Amino acid sequence: MKLILNIIWLVTGGLWLALGYMLFGLLACLLIVTIPAGVASFRMANYALWPFGRTVVEPRHGSKSMSTVGNVIWFIFSGLWLAIGHVTTAAAQAVTIIGIPLAIANIKMIPVTCFPFGKQIVPNDQIPFGYRPMVKM
Repeated sequence: MKLILNIIWLVTGGLWLALGYMLFGLLACLLIVTIPAGVASFRMANYALWPFGRTVVEPRHGSKSMSTVGNVIWFIFSGLWLAIGHVTTAAAQAVTIIGIPLAIANIKMIPVTCFPFGKQIVPNDQIPFGYRPMVKM
């Protein structure tokens, strides 16, 4: 079922979302200071390309100050625009009955899109010990 959902996702908007993340990643990698944002964007592009069967997790404990600063900067320059892309794609997918689960998955990706630092994307069956799942698809 995950394979079918991922293929439908890819055709109905996942490719465009991944290209948007890649564009932001390339722009972020132009400056040395913003390379971590570029890496986060490429990680999200991979997730946006094939989301079903993977989970976003974050550590229960750890340093969050640098992640918070990075997330605020990310949200201002990239996260808001990428979230708008997710909402637009979800609205287009929700028009059909088959697209409703895809639209829900799109909406579930918005928190990670807005604040990607301090999170990891792992397969559903490989959640590391001490991490809590945020978004499970």
